[in-house]
Amino acid sequence: MKPLWYRLVLSIVACFLCAALPVRTVQASNVDALRQQISAAEELKKSTENAKEATEENIGGLNSAKNSLQTKLNGLTQDLTQISENLEEIESNIIAKNEEIADTQQRLELARQTEETQYADMKRRLRYLYADKNQSYVEMLVSAKSFGDFLNQSIYIEKLHGYDRKMFLQYKANREAIEEMEAQLEEERANLDALKKQAEEEKSKISANVNSTRSGIAGYADQIAAAEAQADLLADQIKQQESDIAALQKQLAEEIAKSRLAAQSKWRDISEVTFSEEDRYLLANLIYCEAGNQPYDGQVAVGAVVINRVLSSVYPNTVSGVIYQYKQFAPVLDGHLALALASNRATAACYRAADEAMSGFTNVGQCVYFRTPIPGLTGIQIGGHIFY
Repeated sequence: MKPLWYRLVLSIVACFLCAALPVRTVQASNVDALRQQISAAEELKKSTENAKEATEENIGGLNSAKNSLQTKLNGLTQDLTQISENLEEIESNIIAKNEEIADTQQRLELARQTEETQYADMKRRLRYLYADKNQSYVEMLVSAKSFGDFLNQSIYIEKLHGYDRKMFLQYKANREAIEEMEAQLEEERANLDALKKQAEEEKSKISANVNSTRSGIAGYADQIAAAEAQADLLADQIKQQESDIAALQKQLAEEIAKSRLAAQSKWRDISEVTFSEEDRYLLANLIYCEAGNQPYDGQVAVGAVVINRVLSSVYPNTVSGVIYQYKQFAPVLDGHLALALASNRATAACYRAADEAMSGFTNVGQCVYFRTPIPGLTGIQIGGHIFY
């Protein structure tokens, strides 16, 4: 053990450090930092919620636009169905009209043949009456036996000539009527062809509009899917942020509890505690496990935290009681301390740090906690540890 004067000097230095770095000040700083972290996390969560709300509003707008296009598509589909039916009707009428024209042309050809036949027959009869070598028209009249017979012959010839002319004119009129009908049918077919062309153009326009509208709907569907995926991602982020806030709030509660605990603590003087060689052996090996890879000041600081707890009224009052307190030191939980104790792995520096701590020296004031740094945790950093 160190001489009494040395221990007194160290006690005075420790008191000065305690005054300069009171434990409540350090813990209050941690509480403030955690509160700032929680506030920032809540702001981030609010921002994410706003982004999610904006995304959902965007989804609503996209769905509205998509539904509008769907309504338009339904109307276009009905128009396309109607124009297709009209086109089928026009094509059917054209087929019927072509058949009617073909029938009329056949009738016209027959009428022409009939007219030509009638005209030829009339010419033959005229030749017979006027140019027959055996009997001319004059001879036919002169050969009459009486005046009555002469009149009869003359009337017969006149009737025959009138009949031929009448039939010729009738057949000619019939042919002309059929020709006029053919012209009318051709005009009607031309009109049907024009209607068909117009209907096909209209169908083509509607089909193009249908395809364009379908593409628009597909585009909106893709945008909606992407926006929904973004909304889901934001929802996951919000859940994670809520989890982070809950963890920070839990940590804040723990820090507040530690602060209250420290405030309630009563401290013994180092002179009131007696340490055994077993305490020295145990503390040196714990220092090795916790800070064997840290600078010497960090090893002393770990020893000081253990002794501070021994001196505090809210922790066990022995070195072994502090070190083996449930879930306080990781090397105890994972078995590393047991292995170190089994082969005394503590170095000379670890023993020296243990001696300084048990003499009452502390380079971390009344800090009773240490850990690796985390965001928002403030305190005294020595090496890879924060002491608070």
